[in-house]
Amino acid sequence: MIRFFENHSLKQHNTFGIDAKAKFFFEFTEPQDLTEFLEANQSWREEKLIVLGEGSNVLFLNDFDGLVIHPKVPGITSVYEDRHNEWFEVGAGEIWDEFVQHAVTLGVGGIENLSLIPGLVGAAPVQNIGAYGQEVCAVIEKVKGYDLEKGAPAEYSLDECKFAYRNSIFKSYLKNKFIITSVIFKLDKFPEFNLKYGQLDEKVKEMGEVNLRNIRKSVVEIRESKLPDTNELGSAGSFFKNPQVENAHVKKLKSKYPGIPIYKGENDTSKLAAGWLIEQAGWKGKRIGDAGVHEQQALVLVNYGKASGSEIYSLSEKIRQAVKDKFGVELEREVNCI
Repeated sequence: MIRFFENHSLKQHNTFGIDAKAKFFFEFTEPQDLTEFLEANQSWREEKLIVLGEGSNVLFLNDFDGLVIHPKVPGITSVYEDRHNEWFEVGAGEIWDEFVQHAVTLGVGGIENLSLIPGLVGAAPVQNIGAYGQEVCAVIEKVKGYDLEKGAPAEYSLDECKFAYRNSIFKSYLKNKFIITSVIFKLDKFPEFNLKYGQLDEKVKEMGEVNLRNIRKSVVEIRESKLPDTNELGSAGSFFKNPQVENAHVKKLKSKYPGIPIYKGENDTSKLAAGWLIEQAGWKGKRIGDAGVHEQQALVLVNYGKASGSEIYSLSEKIRQAVKDKFGVELEREVNCI
Protein backbone atom coordinates (compact mmCIF):
# COMPACT_ATOMS: atom_id res chain seq x y z
CA MET A 1 0.00 0.00 0.00
CA ILE A 2 1.19 3.51 -0.77
CA ARG A 3 0.04 6.99 0.24
CA PHE A 4 1.21 10.26 -1.27
CA PHE A 5 0.41 13.77 -0.03
CA GLU A 6 1.40 17.35 -0.77
CA ASN A 7 1.84 20.03 1.91
CA HIS A 8 1.44 17.32 4.55
CA SER A 9 1.53 18.03 8.30
CA LEU A 10 4.30 16.20 10.17
CA LYS A 11 2.87 16.86 13.63
CA GLN A 12 1.86 13.21 14.02
CA HIS A 13 5.22 12.07 12.66
CA ASN A 14 7.53 13.59 15.27
CA THR A 15 7.40 13.00 19.00
CA PHE A 16 8.14 16.65 19.82
CA GLY A 17 4.76 17.41 18.23
CA ILE A 18 6.14 20.21 16.05
CA ASP A 19 3.58 21.19 13.40
CA ALA A 20 5.99 21.40 10.48
CA LYS A 21 4.80 20.57 6.97
CA ALA A 22 6.40 18.54 4.19
CA LYS A 23 6.20 19.65 0.56
CA PHE A 24 5.74 15.98 -0.41
CA PHE A 25 5.10 12.92 1.77
CA PHE A 26 5.32 9.30 0.56
CA GLU A 27 4.42 6.27 2.70
CA PHE A 28 4.83 2.63 1.67
CA THR A 29 4.29 -0.81 3.22
CA GLU A 30 6.06 -3.06 0.69
CA PRO A 31 9.69 -2.66 -0.51
CA GLN A 32 8.50 -3.10 -4.09
CA ASP A 33 6.16 -0.11 -3.68
CA LEU A 34 9.17 2.07 -2.97
CA THR A 35 11.07 0.78 -5.99
CA GLU A 36 8.13 1.38 -8.32
CA PHE A 37 7.46 4.85 -6.94
CA LEU A 38 11.04 6.04 -7.33
CA GLU A 39 11.41 4.56 -10.81
CA ALA A 40 8.15 6.08 -12.01
CA ASN A 41 8.74 9.51 -10.48
CA GLN A 42 12.27 10.58 -11.34
CA SER A 43 11.46 14.18 -10.37
CA TRP A 44 12.22 13.21 -6.75
CA ARG A 45 15.92 13.50 -7.63
CA GLU A 46 15.46 17.27 -7.82
CA GLU A 47 13.98 17.46 -4.33
CA LYS A 48 15.59 17.53 -0.92
CA LEU A 49 14.83 14.21 0.76
CA ILE A 50 14.66 12.76 4.24
CA VAL A 51 13.66 9.36 5.55
CA LEU A 52 11.31 9.63 8.53
CA GLY A 53 10.10 6.86 10.80
CA GLU A 54 8.19 7.74 13.96
CA GLY A 55 10.21 10.95 14.32
CA SER A 56 11.41 10.05 17.82
CA ASN A 57 14.87 11.48 17.19
CA VAL A 58 14.00 14.52 15.08
CA LEU A 59 13.50 18.22 15.75
CA PHE A 60 11.97 20.19 12.87
CA LEU A 61 13.20 23.79 12.89
CA ASN A 62 11.13 24.75 9.83
CA ASP A 63 8.78 23.26 7.26
CA PHE A 64 10.55 20.72 5.05
CA ASP A 65 10.73 21.88 1.45
CA GLY A 66 11.21 18.48 -0.13
CA LEU A 67 10.19 14.81 -0.10
CA VAL A 68 9.65 12.86 3.12
CA ILE A 69 9.77 9.07 2.70
CA HIS A 70 8.02 7.17 5.47
CA PRO A 71 8.70 3.38 5.55
CA LYS A 72 5.84 1.42 7.11
CA VAL A 73 6.97 -2.11 6.18
CA PRO A 74 5.41 -4.53 8.70
CA GLY A 75 6.29 -8.03 9.86
CA ILE A 76 8.31 -10.03 12.38
CA THR A 77 9.49 -13.31 10.85
CA SER A 78 11.70 -16.04 12.30
CA VAL A 79 14.00 -16.87 9.39
CA TYR A 80 16.41 -19.38 10.95
CA GLU A 81 17.43 -20.92 14.24
CA ASP A 82 20.01 -23.26 15.67
CA ARG A 83 20.70 -24.60 19.16
CA HIS A 84 21.96 -21.28 20.48
CA ASN A 85 20.33 -18.52 18.45
CA GLU A 86 17.26 -17.46 16.49
CA TRP A 87 17.29 -14.97 13.60
CA PHE A 88 14.38 -12.59 12.91
CA GLU A 89 13.72 -10.36 9.92
CA VAL A 90 11.72 -7.36 11.11
CA GLY A 91 10.07 -4.73 8.92
CA ALA A 92 11.25 -1.15 9.26
CA GLY A 93 7.72 -0.04 10.14
CA GLU A 94 7.35 -2.26 13.20
CA ILE A 95 7.28 -0.44 16.54
CA TRP A 96 10.61 -1.14 18.24
CA ASP A 97 9.21 -1.84 21.71
CA GLU A 98 6.67 -4.30 20.34
CA PHE A 99 9.54 -6.27 18.81
CA VAL A 100 11.32 -6.24 22.18
CA GLN A 101 8.15 -7.54 23.85
CA HIS A 102 7.88 -10.25 21.16
CA ALA A 103 11.47 -11.38 21.77
CA VAL A 104 11.07 -11.46 25.54
CA THR A 105 7.83 -13.43 25.25
CA LEU A 106 9.64 -16.00 23.09
CA GLY A 107 12.49 -16.19 25.59
CA VAL A 108 15.29 -14.92 23.35
CA GLY A 109 17.61 -12.22 24.60
CA GLY A 110 19.85 -9.43 23.49
CA ILE A 111 17.45 -6.47 23.36
CA GLU A 112 15.59 -6.63 26.68
CA ASN A 113 17.56 -3.68 28.10
CA LEU A 114 16.37 -1.63 25.12
CA SER A 115 12.75 -1.82 26.25
CA LEU A 116 10.51 1.24 25.84
CA ILE A 117 12.89 3.08 23.53
CA PRO A 118 10.54 5.00 21.22
CA GLY A 119 10.60 4.73 17.44
CA LEU A 120 10.39 2.14 14.69
CA VAL A 121 12.69 -0.78 13.94
CA GLY A 122 14.09 0.96 10.86
CA ALA A 123 15.56 3.71 13.04
CA ALA A 124 17.35 1.32 15.40
CA PRO A 125 20.46 0.71 13.25
CA VAL A 126 20.64 4.34 12.10
CA GLN A 127 21.12 5.60 15.63
CA ASN A 128 22.65 2.39 16.97
CA ILE A 129 20.21 2.73 19.85
CA GLY A 130 21.43 1.74 23.28
CA ALA A 131 20.47 1.76 26.94
CA TYR A 132 21.48 0.13 30.22
CA GLY A 133 24.70 -1.32 28.83
CA GLN A 134 23.25 -2.78 25.61
CA GLU A 135 23.58 -1.51 22.05
CA VAL A 136 21.52 -2.80 19.17
CA CYS A 137 24.61 -3.36 17.00
CA ALA A 138 25.43 -6.39 19.17
CA VAL A 139 22.45 -8.27 17.70
CA ILE A 140 22.19 -6.94 14.13
CA GLU A 141 23.19 -9.38 11.42
CA LYS A 142 22.12 -7.48 8.29
CA VAL A 143 20.28 -4.32 7.19
CA LYS A 144 18.21 -4.39 4.00
CA GLY A 145 16.90 -1.48 1.98
CA TYR A 146 17.07 0.65 -1.16
CA ASP A 147 20.14 2.58 -2.31
CA LEU A 148 18.94 5.89 -3.77
CA GLU A 149 22.21 6.65 -5.56
CA LYS A 150 22.44 3.22 -7.22
CA GLY A 151 18.70 3.06 -7.80
CA ALA A 152 18.48 -0.55 -6.59
CA PRO A 153 17.85 -2.69 -3.51
CA ALA A 154 20.93 -3.30 -1.36
CA GLU A 155 21.93 -4.78 1.97
CA TYR A 156 24.68 -4.21 4.53
CA SER A 157 26.36 -6.75 6.78
CA LEU A 158 27.23 -6.01 10.40
CA ASP A 159 30.79 -4.95 9.55
CA GLU A 160 29.63 -2.77 6.66
CA CYS A 161 27.25 -0.85 8.96
CA LYS A 162 30.26 0.75 10.72
CA PHE A 163 28.52 0.98 14.05
CA ALA A 164 29.88 3.29 16.76
CA TYR A 165 28.43 5.01 19.82
CA ARG A 166 25.03 6.35 18.64
CA ASN A 167 26.30 6.25 15.08
CA SER A 168 26.38 4.15 11.91
CA ILE A 169 27.00 4.41 8.19
CA PHE A 170 23.27 5.17 7.81
CA LYS A 171 23.62 8.26 9.99
CA SER A 172 26.82 9.45 8.32
CA TYR A 173 27.86 8.56 4.75
CA LEU A 174 24.48 7.04 3.78
CA LYS A 175 22.29 9.58 5.55
CA ASN A 176 19.14 10.03 3.43
CA LYS A 177 20.83 8.01 0.66
CA PHE A 178 19.67 4.60 1.86
CA ILE A 179 16.13 3.67 2.88
CA ILE A 180 15.96 0.80 5.36
CA THR A 181 13.11 -1.63 4.69
CA SER A 182 13.98 -4.45 7.14
CA VAL A 183 16.60 -5.56 9.66
CA ILE A 184 17.81 -9.07 10.50
CA PHE A 185 18.53 -9.65 14.20
CA LYS A 186 20.40 -12.56 15.79
CA LEU A 187 19.02 -13.18 19.28
CA ASP A 188 20.27 -15.54 21.98
CA LYS A 189 18.40 -18.52 23.36
CA PHE A 190 20.76 -18.57 26.37
CA PRO A 191 21.40 -14.86 26.99
CA GLU A 192 23.93 -13.42 29.39
CA PHE A 193 22.10 -10.76 31.38
CA ASN A 194 23.58 -7.27 31.65
CA LEU A 195 22.57 -5.62 34.92
CA LYS A 196 25.61 -3.43 35.56
CA TYR A 197 24.13 -0.09 34.53
CA GLY A 198 22.52 2.28 36.99
CA GLN A 199 19.85 0.89 39.30
CA LEU A 200 18.86 -2.01 37.06
CA ASP A 201 20.50 -4.75 39.14
CA GLU A 202 18.76 -3.61 42.32
CA LYS A 203 15.41 -3.24 40.57
CA VAL A 204 15.52 -6.72 39.02
CA LYS A 205 16.53 -8.38 42.29
CA GLU A 206 13.55 -6.75 44.01
CA MET A 207 11.35 -8.71 41.61
CA GLY A 208 12.96 -12.02 42.50
CA GLU A 209 14.27 -14.18 39.66
CA VAL A 210 16.69 -12.65 37.16
CA ASN A 211 15.08 -13.35 33.80
CA LEU A 212 14.12 -11.61 30.57
CA ARG A 213 10.63 -10.68 31.72
CA ASN A 214 11.81 -9.11 34.97
CA ILE A 215 14.61 -7.23 33.22
CA ARG A 216 12.17 -5.80 30.70
CA LYS A 217 9.67 -4.94 33.42
CA SER A 218 12.41 -3.21 35.44
CA VAL A 219 13.66 -1.18 32.48
CA VAL A 220 10.13 -0.11 31.63
CA GLU A 221 9.43 0.99 35.20
CA ILE A 222 12.70 2.92 35.46
CA ARG A 223 12.18 4.66 32.13
CA GLU A 224 8.55 5.52 32.90
CA SER A 225 9.60 7.06 36.21
CA LYS A 226 12.16 9.32 34.52
CA LEU A 227 10.91 9.99 31.01
CA PRO A 228 7.75 11.75 29.82
CA ASP A 229 5.01 10.02 27.87
CA THR A 230 5.33 11.61 24.42
CA ASN A 231 1.55 11.33 24.00
CA GLU A 232 1.23 13.82 26.87
CA LEU A 233 4.45 15.84 26.67
CA GLY A 234 6.44 16.25 23.47
CA SER A 235 10.07 15.10 23.59
CA ALA A 236 12.61 13.01 21.73
CA GLY A 237 14.14 11.13 24.64
CA SER A 238 17.81 11.87 25.26
CA PHE A 239 18.57 15.14 23.49
CA PHE A 240 22.34 14.97 23.97
CA LYS A 241 24.92 12.19 23.72
CA ASN A 242 26.97 11.27 26.75
CA PRO A 243 30.27 13.00 25.92
CA GLN A 244 33.52 11.07 25.58
CA VAL A 245 36.24 13.18 27.17
CA GLU A 246 40.01 12.79 27.32
CA ASN A 247 41.10 11.11 30.54
CA ALA A 248 43.44 13.97 31.47
CA HIS A 249 40.51 16.39 31.57
CA VAL A 250 38.30 13.86 33.35
CA LYS A 251 40.94 13.55 36.07
CA LYS A 252 40.79 17.31 36.65
CA LEU A 253 37.00 17.22 36.79
CA LYS A 254 37.09 14.32 39.26
CA SER A 255 39.33 16.27 41.63
CA LYS A 256 36.97 19.25 41.50
CA TYR A 257 33.67 17.29 41.42
CA PRO A 258 34.24 13.99 43.33
CA GLY A 259 30.67 12.83 42.67
CA ILE A 260 30.84 13.06 38.89
CA PRO A 261 29.68 9.79 37.24
CA ILE A 262 32.39 8.35 34.99
CA TYR A 263 32.10 5.39 32.62
CA LYS A 264 34.63 3.60 30.46
CA GLY A 265 35.09 5.20 27.04
CA GLU A 266 37.05 4.39 23.90
CA ASN A 267 40.84 4.62 23.68
CA ASP A 268 42.12 7.33 26.08
CA THR A 269 38.69 8.73 26.92
CA SER A 270 36.00 8.32 29.54
CA LYS A 271 32.28 8.76 29.08
CA LEU A 272 30.51 11.31 31.25
CA ALA A 273 26.79 11.45 32.04
CA ALA A 274 25.36 14.36 30.05
CA GLY A 275 22.27 14.49 32.26
CA TRP A 276 24.43 14.96 35.38
CA LEU A 277 26.43 17.75 33.71
CA ILE A 278 23.23 19.55 32.67
CA GLU A 279 21.70 19.21 36.13
CA GLN A 280 24.85 20.51 37.82
CA ALA A 281 24.86 23.44 35.40
CA GLY A 282 21.45 24.38 36.82
CA TRP A 283 19.13 23.50 33.94
CA LYS A 284 17.09 20.59 35.29
CA GLY A 285 13.40 21.57 35.36
CA LYS A 286 14.05 24.99 33.79
CA ARG A 287 11.58 26.36 31.26
CA ILE A 288 11.65 29.16 28.70
CA GLY A 289 8.16 29.65 27.34
CA ASP A 290 6.88 26.24 26.23
CA ALA A 291 10.40 24.83 25.75
CA GLY A 292 11.86 23.20 28.83
CA VAL A 293 14.12 20.65 30.51
CA HIS A 294 12.29 17.71 32.04
CA GLU A 295 11.86 17.81 35.81
CA GLN A 296 12.91 14.19 36.31
CA GLN A 297 15.63 13.80 33.67
CA ALA A 298 17.84 16.71 32.64
CA LEU A 299 18.90 14.91 29.47
CA VAL A 300 15.39 15.30 28.07
CA LEU A 301 14.12 18.51 26.50
CA VAL A 302 10.35 18.87 26.26
CA ASN A 303 7.64 20.77 24.42
CA TYR A 304 5.03 21.94 26.93
CA GLY A 305 2.57 22.63 24.15
CA LYS A 306 3.30 25.33 21.62
CA ALA A 307 7.09 25.56 21.48
CA SER A 308 8.55 25.82 18.00
CA GLY A 309 11.48 23.74 16.88
CA SER A 310 13.69 26.82 16.83
CA GLU A 311 12.75 27.64 20.46
CA ILE A 312 13.72 24.14 21.60
CA TYR A 313 16.94 24.41 19.60
CA SER A 314 17.72 27.79 21.20
CA LEU A 315 17.23 26.22 24.64
CA SER A 316 19.65 23.42 23.72
CA GLU A 317 22.26 26.02 22.71
CA LYS A 318 21.99 27.72 26.10
CA ILE A 319 22.43 24.37 27.84
CA ARG A 320 25.48 23.49 25.73
CA GLN A 321 27.09 26.82 26.54
CA ALA A 322 26.39 26.47 30.27
CA VAL A 323 27.97 22.99 30.39
CA LYS A 324 30.98 24.18 28.40
CA ASP A 325 31.48 27.18 30.71
CA LYS A 326 31.23 25.10 33.89
CA PHE A 327 33.00 21.88 32.90
CA GLY A 328 34.91 22.62 29.70
CA VAL A 329 32.96 19.82 27.99
CA GLU A 330 31.22 20.08 24.62
CA LEU A 331 27.80 18.40 24.42
CA GLU A 332 26.77 16.93 21.09
CA ARG A 333 23.12 16.65 20.16
CA GLU A 334 21.75 13.15 19.71
CA VAL A 335 18.60 14.54 18.10
CA ASN A 336 18.68 15.27 14.37
CA CYS A 337 17.77 18.93 13.80
CA ILE A 338 16.21 19.56 10.38
